[in-house]
Amino acid sequence: MTRAGTGLVALHSALIAILGCSDGRAILTVYSPHGREQLLAFEEWYEARRPDVDLQWVDMGSQEVLDRVRSEKANPQADVWYGGPAWFFSRAASEGLLEAYRPQWADAVAADARGREDMYFGAYLTPVVIAYNSDAVTAEEAPKDWDDVLDPRWTGTILIRDPVASGTMRTIFGMIVERGLRESGDTAAGFEWLRRLDGQTKEYVLNPALLYQKLVRQEGVLTLWNLPDVLQLQDQGVPIQYVLPQSGTAIIVDAIAVVKGAKQPELARDFIEYVGSIEGQLRAARVLRRNIVRTDLPADSLPDWLIRVTGELKSMPLDWDVIESRGREWIKYWDSHVRGSSGGRR
Repeated sequence: MTRAGTGLVALHSALIAILGCSDGRAILTVYSPHGREQLLAFEEWYEARRPDVDLQWVDMGSQEVLDRVRSEKANPQADVWYGGPAWFFSRAASEGLLEAYRPQWADAVAADARGREDMYFGAYLTPVVIAYNSDAVTAEEAPKDWDDVLDPRWTGTILIRDPVASGTMRTIFGMIVERGLRESGDTAAGFEWLRRLDGQTKEYVLNPALLYQKLVRQEGVLTLWNLPDVLQLQDQGVPIQYVLPQSGTAIIVDAIAVVKGAKQPELARDFIEYVGSIEGQLRAARVLRRNIVRTDLPADSLPDWLIRVTGELKSMPLDWDVIESRGREWIKYWDSHVRGSSGGRR
């Protein structure tokens, strides 16, 4: 995050703390990359359940959340970290930034969606997809798999959310590098793929809102992103469609955790209970198009879109431990040696 961005977030946190005290409710502070729509929805749902609580959220990218929680370790300002790839949470746990908590719904979550020693739990499963403006690209023309994105026909038409701040894009880039490492024994293949993508890329966009605006205006027509955001945009009437890559895709375990040293630890745990509750999960699936993490809900309670996507989705086998341990190194190398090297805008 830039110095200016850090200052703005700090100012926002100070303002909500000041304003939130005025009505006598307890303030629950949530850091999250989930975006305004989802955060407003959960604020409304949770406060209806707990009218004694003022849920205040700060929306920023997953990497920005991790950096912020790190910088505040001596004086934590957040109570809950809600959303982002599990490997970010694993790193935070190893640095002593999270507080262990085992929610009542823990046994309804698959073992690979739980952090070690109950430091975090998955709340959703988030597939990454190829997305395109359906007013400019037909379903027949759209890429069917990751390597199709490198077809020269897409030169100058691709928009990419800046990977430095984005957990979604870091996961996609980590997937590409890990795939190459697994197939060839070296990271060179993955970085060559990303170098070719850079040559196709018109712009690295600063935030999701700008990405969506530019796609709508057809400043670019193709991107790589996460499925829930694409589905929410469709609900809003945005002309956007998606492709589930034929060879498989990364499915992000999107996690939640109590921040160590939280000012409201009991409320933080209560919010986590709500997010993973049957009500919280079904509302997320039905209203917010989230692929939920609980495995104990009957199919007839799930929305049709989720049943359909689950049946079509192919998971790419990935070594998440390698992505976690080397992901930071890979994104630094990409930023220094790949970004802008083949014609993409820096």
